[in-house]
Amino acid sequence: MAGIIIALASGILMSVQGVFNTQVTKQTSLWVSAGWVQLTALIVCIAAWLFTGRQEIAALFQVTPRYVLLGGVIGAAITVTVIQSMNSLGPAQAALLIVVAQLIAAWLIELFGLFGMEKTSFEWRKFFGMLVAIVGIVLFKWEK
Repeated sequence: MAGIIIALASGILMSVQGVFNTQVTKQTSLWVSAGWVQLTALIVCIAAWLFTGRQEIAALFQVTPRYVLLGGVIGAAITVTVIQSMNSLGPAQAALLIVVAQLIAAWLIELFGLFGMEKTSFEWRKFFGMLVAIVGIVLFKWEK
């Protein structure tokens, strides 16, 4: 149950953050806004690290495979693409497309066992679930 609540909170926070970042971008610029997001996130992470045990930073140098350290780079790309998509599509449509893209990408990662994740077997119900999500996008976008 805790995982469900945390996932729901994450989705809500991502949508609110996207709207906030889009508003900051309108008053500054894309890179100023994205930089501010990453800088403030770094400050929060450092503060949390200081108050929660100060695990060894040097452990980062033992992380394998090395490409998994690119999460921060991907995070910057996420910030920029969320800002741009919310600015051009609006929060609801952008969030819908983002979530469906996440769902499809996550399923393919599991299906093929990519990036060290455990490989799962193909299930028709998941495939049809993806189709329902895609149909949902079409219905959401559909204008009379």
